[in-house]
Amino acid sequence: MDSIMVVLWSVVLVVAIIAEISTVQMISIWFAVASLASLILACLNAPLWAQVAVFAAVVALLLILTKPFVRRIQGKHSKTNADINIGKTAVVTEDINNSRAKGRATVAGVSWMARSIDGSEIAKDSIVIIEDIDGAKLIVSLKN
Repeated sequence: MDSIMVVLWSVVLVVAIIAEISTVQMISIWFAVASLASLILACLNAPLWAQVAVFAAVVALLLILTKPFVRRIQGKHSKTNADINIGKTAVVTEDINNSRAKGRATVAGVSWMARSIDGSEIAKDSIVIIEDIDGAKLIVSLKN
């Protein structure tokens, strides 16, 4: 048994577990499992290249297999402070024309790029409802 590699994989395992416990994100669980597999190989006197290959393969496999699960837990969209504007009204300050990538609207004193939800043109000074936010753009519809 190569004691140096046993110690190395043990240290990697402990550090990965501590990192996982100290964060709310799943960032190192894969490394902990992979280092455990490599630690077992080191105890069985497997060659270094096999230990490293198994470590890399287990990390890659776990990342691929758990990605859908992690996405489901984290959700598709992270709420931001800007999301409080959804459903509010805004005033168009520059004609909105999606095909020309033009348009601005102001909500709560803040000017945003704006695009219409249905592709229609919306004239300056119109009142619109904020339907969604896409990056730094308001997605709006004309208020009836």
